[in-house]
Amino acid sequence: MILDFGSQYTQLIARRVRELNMFCEIKPYNHLPEDLAEYKAVILSGSPYSVRSEEAPHPDLSKIKGKIPLLGVCYGAQYLAHFHGGMVAPSNTREYGRARLSSIQENDPFFKSIKPGSQVWMSHSDTIKELPPNAELLASTHDVQNAAYKLKDEKTYAIQFHPEVYHTKDGKKILENFLVHIAGLEQTWTPDAFVETTVAELKKEIGDDKVILGLSGGVDSTVAAVLLHKAIGKHLHCIFVNNGLLRKNEFEEVLDQYKHMGLNVKGVDASARFLDALAGEDDPEKKRKIIGGIFIDVFDDEAHLVEDAKWLAQGTIYPDRIESVSASGGPSATIKSHHNVGGLPDYMKLNIVEPLKMLFKDEVRRVGATLEIADERLGRHPFPGPGLAIRILGDITREKVAILQEVDAIFINGLREWGLYDKVWQAGAMLLPVHSVGVMGDERTYEKCVALRAVESTDGMTADWVNLPYEFLQKMSNEIINKVPGVNRVVYDISSKPPATIEWE
Repeated sequence: MILDFGSQYTQLIARRVRELNMFCEIKPYNHLPEDLAEYKAVILSGSPYSVRSEEAPHPDLSKIKGKIPLLGVCYGAQYLAHFHGGMVAPSNTREYGRARLSSIQENDPFFKSIKPGSQVWMSHSDTIKELPPNAELLASTHDVQNAAYKLKDEKTYAIQFHPEVYHTKDGKKILENFLVHIAGLEQTWTPDAFVETTVAELKKEIGDDKVILGLSGGVDSTVAAVLLHKAIGKHLHCIFVNNGLLRKNEFEEVLDQYKHMGLNVKGVDASARFLDALAGEDDPEKKRKIIGGIFIDVFDDEAHLVEDAKWLAQGTIYPDRIESVSASGGPSATIKSHHNVGGLPDYMKLNIVEPLKMLFKDEVRRVGATLEIADERLGRHPFPGPGLAIRILGDITREKVAILQEVDAIFINGLREWGLYDKVWQAGAMLLPVHSVGVMGDERTYEKCVALRAVESTDGMTADWVNLPYEFLQKMSNEIINKVPGVNRVVYDISSKPPATIEWE
């Protein structure tokens, strides 16, 4: 269990643990599970708070500390010191960025195979001035005397640096040392094991009930569909809704692809229903809510056509839940709402099943490979549930959708033709709510501007813009302006996440 104190890095801890083939869950510090028997180790995350603040998270760890192997990271390390006889005080200088371990207790299993000089990443303004009375110093850096320590006679460890971030070069090994060599966890949580366990759980939970699943054509819903099909076969009824905001020709192409996968799929063209409801609305969150509401209504209509349907399946994954519901209800900031996260309205009497809700995107792809889904489908870029609605800034019209579909098609096809598609995690075009002056022939134009966006990422939690070749961007710009009436300017987005999100709305 990873106890979340609100750090921006909490999800990264989870990813690193998963990479070690161990299952973990993030729990908010203020909602500790009553039954801790299933947890073989606990990690305390960092936090934007100071342990000296009255507002600081202060959970009761009496059922954990000294009873379950415990690792405090940054705030977690300061918390263990501050409330157990040590002293935490403001640092003379903000300790942020790269540092090197200048001394290490190499005979302790926590630092097995880690040598002095190993680079770590600091991110705190407080520092541990005095260790608790029963503590033993394990490591220091040039500026931080108490960089790592343990409490004697119990499996409680603490570090003031972040092992989960890329800049801590031996961070994954340190986590492995704690989880494997100290806590005794087994590294058995693999894609094969996930499929086997999840299929068994789905069979038990659903039985012979009928399930409706909304397919989007994306990786998440496809893997969810194949996983459910493996568990319940003919009882799965898939519905692919055309919300009028898909990519060019996507509705027909995706339906054709699913025909060859043995899935029971029905296509529903509800584009007019969505576009009519969105007319005149320019608020991003309201657009999401409208799309989510109609999405549910369409499913309600289709559910009545599937006799005795009792479940609605969704391809929700872990980052969706973290960004939408603040790390399982904890202190992390909500970024935006996702239309496929949360409960159903009371009038829709379907239970929700989310077989991928604890997986990160790269884990979904590995599970898909285990299920023998074609590489072409697993390599498909993520596409937002609200579709082009959140790539058209401002209000939505059929004309704007048609323009953006053409621009997007040129850009995505160009990435494929130039061999760049698989080097990009997600790409798309944004239609901006501005007109700019241009010249075409001898005439002055006043037309729309589009922004191209391409990012590299692992799971969407963080992302960097891709340095696409200038020749490629030049080609795309010329082709878009020449072939798409109404567009006279193309720009390229060079913002990373954070601080920007991948989508513009």
